[in-house]
Amino acid sequence: MTAIAGNAPATLPAQRWRDPAAWLTTVDICAVLVALSLPWSTSLVAIFGAALLITRIPFLDVRSFLQLLRQPICMAPIALFLLACVGTLWSDASWATRLHAINPAVKLLMLPVLFYHFQRSERGLWVFIAFLVSCSLLAAMSWIVLFHPELSFRQLDPEPGIFVKSHIQQGQEFTLCAVALAFPIIASLRAGKFAFAALLAAVVLNLLVNMAFVTVSRTALVTMPIMLAVFGLLHLKLRTNLVIFAGLIVAAVAIWAVSPQLQDRIASFARDYRIYKEDNLPSSIGSRLEFWEKSLRFFVEAPIIGHGSGSTRGLFEQAATAPAVLAGGQVVSNPHNQTLNVAVQWGALGIAILFALWAVHLRLFRGETLASWIGLLVVVQNIFTSLFNSHLFDFHEGWMYVLGVGVAGGMVLRAQATEPAQGLVPGSVSSPVQSPVQSPPGQ
Repeated sequence: MTAIAGNAPATLPAQRWRDPAAWLTTVDICAVLVALSLPWSTSLVAIFGAALLITRIPFLDVRSFLQLLRQPICMAPIALFLLACVGTLWSDASWATRLHAINPAVKLLMLPVLFYHFQRSERGLWVFIAFLVSCSLLAAMSWIVLFHPELSFRQLDPEPGIFVKSHIQQGQEFTLCAVALAFPIIASLRAGKFAFAALLAAVVLNLLVNMAFVTVSRTALVTMPIMLAVFGLLHLKLRTNLVIFAGLIVAAVAIWAVSPQLQDRIASFARDYRIYKEDNLPSSIGSRLEFWEKSLRFFVEAPIIGHGSGSTRGLFEQAATAPAVLAGGQVVSNPHNQTLNVAVQWGALGIAILFALWAVHLRLFRGETLASWIGLLVVVQNIFTSLFNSHLFDFHEGWMYVLGVGVAGGMVLRAQATEPAQGLVPGSVSSPVQSPVQSPPGQ
């Protein structure tokens, strides 16, 4: 008995090493760490993402994983990555540039892994809570940096209220969190949980006030109304939508009247366009118009399979019609539009795969649960912000898409798998918060 007792502590680590539940928890923790670090660091996201892959492998059910890969939600991102690889064969760029052009699509391979894991894990909501907490902390840091700019990490290229990264990325994060919280706020109010609803509303207010007075993003100004409209159409009645719409107009006018930052950002639309048209000088809007016009010409030159991976910069170098200081002479490797980015390199074939990816992921999130709402919101945001940037291929926004769609998609798949046995509404297992449309018993 003594010998057995003496060996017990030694065998405990070995037992945990072979315990699938321990590995499952480890993968969950890695996903939470990715969500926590995403608003702050690119290196940590890469490290924790790699750790997630490594810790998922030992107990991977290969047969089940291969079955999942045959579903369109997995085939589309894999196809886009493979096209980026094959596209290196007909590109005129250097091989270093061709291989570098594959990197933005590599993160899409994480989608099947996240689908597979969170189809089996019950902790998907942890990931979204971690991201919300991290963004709330970043908002607090943004207020601090606004009054103490010396604390910012961006000393060489400072932006008011920006601690790390840029106002575009910070605006993406805050917009996503603010609109996503509309679902649990409405659900909490209808369930009589007024204190919890007030807490979430305070978080939203902090994010929105920061976006209005500290870091105004024009991309967020354009996309947030669209995201709110999607929520209203899906989850609210017409009368409620009209009341909220009127309230938002009043709030927007009031905020605009007292926010010089917001006034300047809105006025910059016309100012940037005038600078571009009259003086041919680079500006945010003017440069995009220049990039889009040239990219359309590049697409017409090779409409089927494009010019190949990594070809964009070389094409812009050949098309430069003015000195580099003027808008017509700018040379870029990214036309600041996701569709054109794909079209120039891989033609209509690439566009078809890109649109198919967005379509199958939109279709995945047709349910009326929190997981479905978050996944739908992430896809909608990516589609509309990709009109002005290549956000599926950008590191930060691309990881927001991969993490949001991957985790929420796994939660929805888990609910769909349990639905026949339990007779539940799709998504009800994956999230404790049901659709705000559903009335409490007795109403």
